[in-house]
Amino acid sequence: MNRSPKVANSKPKRLRVAAVQMIFADSIAGNLEKIERAAIKAVADGADAVLFPECATTGYACDFGALKPAVLRQSLHSVAAVAARLRVNLLVGSPIFAGRKLYNALVVFDRCGRLVHAYAKCQLVDADRQWFTPGNSLSLFSLDGVPATAIICHERRYPELVRLPVMAGAQIVFHPNAGMDALPVSRAKRHGRDGIPVRAFENAVYYVFANSVGPQGDGKWSAGDSKIVAPDGSFLQLADNRREGVLVESLDLSRATRKYALDGLKSPRFLASHWRRMIPELRRRVRETDLIFQHRFNSTRSASVP
Repeated sequence: MNRSPKVANSKPKRLRVAAVQMIFADSIAGNLEKIERAAIKAVADGADAVLFPECATTGYACDFGALKPAVLRQSLHSVAAVAARLRVNLLVGSPIFAGRKLYNALVVFDRCGRLVHAYAKCQLVDADRQWFTPGNSLSLFSLDGVPATAIICHERRYPELVRLPVMAGAQIVFHPNAGMDALPVSRAKRHGRDGIPVRAFENAVYYVFANSVGPQGDGKWSAGDSKIVAPDGSFLQLADNRREGVLVESLDLSRATRKYALDGLKSPRFLASHWRRMIPELRRRVRETDLIFQHRFNSTRSASVP
């Protein structure tokens, strides 16, 4: 498991990614055990980066109002330790505090266990709004030198959240999800009938989708259907709607051309000029947001070390 990190300045031709489909445990400790086991399996299959569902640390049928900052910080420190021990990039959906505000986030740890990016969900559903503060940035980060972006769950309905980061360089979209539907709705979402292949196709990028699966409490279900999608919209991997699993696929980055997003930076000219002006603002907001979460995480991490 003691794999050396790849050189960040190199230009990799391939990245091996994993999408973890989870049945949430009934405790944070139980979910952390599942995260570690799935990460070990993904690394054994050669994964460079492993994506977990939305709120993988807590589960989504959680009393978010009762969460304590110290408990959440410790859970993320545990995930960071797994990333460092396995020498793998881990992308984990989790609530995260910044001050007194709670965010529904995707937290990205590099192979050394450093928090390198945190994306806070911007477009919240009604169930989110009573607990979470909406984010005010988009996602743009790098894994082993590969530019990537992320959205969370409901946000697949907002194509601009993907389009602008792809214009800025992202070749892979990572999408953690936690389905909370009635069973008939959950069943109807099977076999990729969720719009995700369209998002990959319209941007000519890869799409990695990690969902929860099975009963979620109060009669709600999650459809599973975790998947890895190619830039042409075809499925490279597709999970079922019953079982946990780890999907692993090697991505040929030469196929992630970003062609249609790049075309949008040229024509029509009146719109292209606005897109181009937004890219520096995107990068600035990402840097500011990452610094906030990195500072809070690293300061609490140092304080917890005797």
